[in-house]
Amino acid sequence: MRLAMYSIGSGPMRPALITADDRVVDIGKHLHDAPTTMIGILERLDRLRGALSERAKGPGDHALKDVRLGAPVTRPGKILALGLNYKDHAAEAKMDLPTVQTWFSKMTTSTHEPYEPVNLPRVSDKLDYEAELAFVIGRRTKHATREQAKAAIAGYCCANDVSVRDWQMRTTQFVVGKSFDTHCPFGPWITTADEIPDPQSLRIQCFVNGESRQDSNTREMVFDVYSMVEHLSQAMTLEPGDLVLTGTPAGVGAVRNPRIYMKAGDIVRVEIERLGHIENEIVDEPS
Repeated sequence: MRLAMYSIGSGPMRPALITADDRVVDIGKHLHDAPTTMIGILERLDRLRGALSERAKGPGDHALKDVRLGAPVTRPGKILALGLNYKDHAAEAKMDLPTVQTWFSKMTTSTHEPYEPVNLPRVSDKLDYEAELAFVIGRRTKHATREQAKAAIAGYCCANDVSVRDWQMRTTQFVVGKSFDTHCPFGPWITTADEIPDPQSLRIQCFVNGESRQDSNTREMVFDVYSMVEHLSQAMTLEPGDLVLTGTPAGVGAVRNPRIYMKAGDIVRVEIERLGHIENEIVDEPS
């Protein structure tokens, strides 16, 4: 299944299914007792799965082209991101492979829609892209075993860990440089985990103005997605709707020679095999 948040025009965001033929099924219209938020849907996904699967086979309420897609989780409780998790990225940065997972947070106010403009900050011109596989937690999880970690992942989506490099690198803590408003676009929907039997075998790409900048595969990860859940859940309770970004492959602008940063007018597309794509124009931060 593909789970999304959508609106018509300026209307409110509502949970939806995206059918195989790219139609939008309004969940609340057909399941009157269904929650009205994605976190609510995820909390009840085990009970709703049968009914949702049946609705996904039926006719849709809208054509996908006629709706606006929002961030699949409007406001995640946590956004957690793993640094230096691709072997090819570590090689281009001339860094040793990590032996311990290195995590940072993006503030939830960085959450952004899959096709809306991303801000070039007033305070920096060092704006970089990072194509990432993201996953969404579906079950409250603590001290997970590997099998429990698999069961905790509701599904997967595309993400861009947009980074303000000078703000990121001026201290040892990345949070501020990773948390500017609009700098976590993700989606376009959540593809449920049962549709992705092997998340460690997905092609991941980034294009800027149609030019290929990143082209790798999730098999290049140092730590796989299940080990991430195992590790994080030793420290904190993971909850439905939490968003986890799993690292970026080789090709980011900051390690190119010469360095290439994004500028206003650039169109950035992140595409992952079987998950679709997100695409955002870079615009000057509004006054």
